[in-house]
Amino acid sequence: MRHVTSSLHAVAHLFYPQLCAGCGNELHGNGQVLCLRCLEEIPVTNFHMHAANPIEKIFWGRVAITAAASYSYFNKDSMMQQLLHGLKYQGKKETGIFFGKKIGAALLQSNRFHDIDIIIPVPLHPKKEKKRGYNQAAMIAEGIMEKMQLPLLSGVLHRTGYSETQTHKSREERWNNIAGLFRAAHTEKIAGKHILLVDDVITTGATLEACAGELLKVEDTRVSIATIAYASV
Repeated sequence: MRHVTSSLHAVAHLFYPQLCAGCGNELHGNGQVLCLRCLEEIPVTNFHMHAANPIEKIFWGRVAITAAASYSYFNKDSMMQQLLHGLKYQGKKETGIFFGKKIGAALLQSNRFHDIDIIIPVPLHPKKEKKRGYNQAAMIAEGIMEKMQLPLLSGVLHRTGYSETQTHKSREERWNNIAGLFRAAHTEKIAGKHILLVDDVITTGATLEACAGELLKVEDTRVSIATIAYASV
């Protein structure tokens, strides 16, 4: 059976070769999104290894985050921008899972995330998720789940209203845009847990702050944050 499966993969690869999302060259190996050369070009932050990193400082005085990290820096007109655009708008779910695994592997190296209990993705509004076909944060969370072997809960945090895009908004405008849009349900599932809250990009942190604030209302919860990229403002 294993031989048959391998043969089928070989035939599929022959007619539908996997291409690197960065340079377009052919990939060798299932589940890959980038070739090794392009992967080496990703500007990794290593924030997961350091307390008081730039992500954590975003939330100082705003919401009590336990730890926070982003895998990569986000730069305009970069490969990372291209990859995230594909994830959000071109149906490239595999990009989220791929980087989720990268995030999970990084967090496993840090004792600052060693006691995470559950993973929760930032939710999309149901209309937007239906239009897109999936929630990109949930794809990232799937990759982290697979790597860290932790449960993923997608029905606990809900977006109760529709918001405009956060792009090009100031920090105050972003907060006003999403204030009051998130609610926690089935709170018995997260009481007493250390939650890893997952999203694709962090800029001002308004969305993640709103989500974390709701989760922290539940008795004895702690919240840490992980994203693919950090876009400084």
